Amino acid sequence: MEFEKMPTVPTADEILDRSFRRAAKKMKEKTNKERANEEFVRAVGAAVHDRLVYIIRGFPEFDELPPFYRELADILYGIEKIKMSLGAVGWAAKHTKMVGNQLAVQSRKAADTLIVRKRAVARLASMVHQIDKDLHFLNEVRNVLRHLPHVEDAFTIVIAGYPNVGKSSFIRRVSSAAPEVAAYPFTTKGIIIGHRDLPRERIQFVDTPGILDRPAEERNQIERQALSAMMNVADVVLFILDPSEHCGYPMEVQIHLRDEVAGMVDVPMIVVANKSDIVGAEGYMTMSTKTGDGVEAVLAEILVHKPEPEERKQRTAVDIRTPLRNEPEETEMDEDSDSDKESKPKRKRLHRKPRTTRAGM
Repeated sequence: MEFEKMPTVPTADEILDRSFRRAAKKMKEKTNKERANEEFVRAVGAAVHDRLVYIIRGFPEFDELPPFYRELADILYGIEKIKMSLGAVGWAAKHTKMVGNQLAVQSRKAADTLIVRKRAVARLASMVHQIDKDLHFLNEVRNVLRHLPHVEDAFTIVIAGYPNVGKSSFIRRVSSAAPEVAAYPFTTKGIIIGHRDLPRERIQFVDTPGILDRPAEERNQIERQALSAMMNVADVVLFILDPSEHCGYPMEVQIHLRDEVAGMVDVPMIVVANKSDIVGAEGYMTMSTKTGDGVEAVLAEILVHKPEPEERKQRTAVDIRTPLRNEPEETEMDEDSDSDKESKPKRKRLHRKPRTTRAGM
């Protein structure tokens, strides 16, 4: 199930209201009053159960997501916390149906079925309200996950550096992204994806939030998102320095962060000094994202490190919104890909023995 198609998670009152209306329709179909009350109780339990199961199935298997997206979800909300809330919804789904059926049977044997019906409604409502906080939390998670950036299977350049050094300005000049650019730190509050179309392919830029030079345990949520992006999706890291120090950070600490980042990644890292229109930087490739000077030269240097298509097969970025699928078993049988084409289209495969038999051959 794609993240963007995840259904809205209703509140406890919304679930109960919908379930009561559904049960009321079932009740009207019964002409016998006693049987009508019994059917109402059973229908409420079933309706609540179905809705809660629908919510659970709308969430992906987080353990099967690619590392980048799994880490983002963990950074934003905590995967264990999400799983606990889904577990609470599962508990409610199981017990509301079970209790609904039990009370429906009691209603059939009761002298006054209306009393049993009211008791059943109160008990079912109480169970659903017990998970109301979980439902609110899961809906918040859903609203964020469905808007997470989509990382394509393409040559990916992650842009890093201190806040306000010109990362957003660079990505706006070289890609389709239009991040907010302003003269204050932490303009970029989340990860922004931009693309640039080349003659035969498409490359991808990831604009990360600014990373502060401080211990990992002191980094905030936004900074950890940037690190996650670099560690999991980068083919090249472009680290931008600001020699003018107008970003508010001395060059010494910027260089210290550069060295730290270099130790975190196993992909090429290009270091560029920005704001050449203000001050030069000996020993570094320079550019000015304000005037555009040097930007194309930096882009050309990035493309030098573009791996060949076969080299990227081991680093495929899977669609953020689509859980991983198991490879079909038949692929294991087609290892001789260089065999003559004439032998491949034979349709006698339809008459082969079952897989369980073939596996033992």
